Amino acid sequence: MLMKSYESDCAVLKDFLLLPHRAETVLERFAALPGFVRKAGNGNEGFVYFPGTRKNKVLLIAHADTVGDPDIKVALEDDGETLRNPGGILGADDRAGCAMLWLLRESGHGVLVTDGEEPGSFGAKFMRDQFPEMFDEINRDFQFMIQIDRCGKEDFKCYKVGTDAFRTYVNSMTAFTEPDRLRGTDIVHLCRDICGVNLSCGYHEEHTENEYIVKKEWHNTLELLREWLAGETLPKFALNN
Repeated sequence: MLMKSYESDCAVLKDFLLLPHRAETVLERFAALPGFVRKAGNGNEGFVYFPGTRKNKVLLIAHADTVGDPDIKVALEDDGETLRNPGGILGADDRAGCAMLWLLRESGHGVLVTDGEEPGSFGAKFMRDQFPEMFDEINRDFQFMIQIDRCGKEDFKCYKVGTDAFRTYVNSMTAFTEPDRLRGTDIVHLCRDICGVNLSCGYHEEHTENEYIVKKEWHNTLELLREWLAGETLPKFALNN
């Protein structure tokens, strides 16, 4: 049964990696789901949001855009352990995260798929600046945020939007460690009142033609999240700025 789940989950990952590298293709897929709302502005300003159905819930985040030519030819080379694109950039940053959100879409937790993370978190800033009621909602109604957009296999990063207590909690739930607090991603712009974390999802050498993803590393994060998010009571972590 576990092997069957692994194989079917990896099939979803492959499906997302084979999509054209235009963010539109991913945003349309999520926007077609019941209860998912799409907002679009200029250029890379856009997102798809689902508020979740649980009372005790987490906001799950990934971004639909990738680095490189949006018209790149997408092919997959699968050696049994890793996936690559012989034609160039794989796009696992962040199609790996989007595939995971797709598999978790019926968990009862919230989902946010943004555009424009790579050039400057434009989709996240668009929500923050143009939809203040929605921005207030995600900081009020969720316990914390989890972004799935980190390279490697066992890192987490909270940047400036985590407390010591939240970092200890994330480590206890994942056994991942935080290498540093440098740089940032969408959660840096979305977390105003609650904490957020970015988790490794198995891709390596992102933004290069040598990019690859290790399927078992990706699936390990997915299984960690399934177990973590299944808990009936998840603590709320306020961000004390």
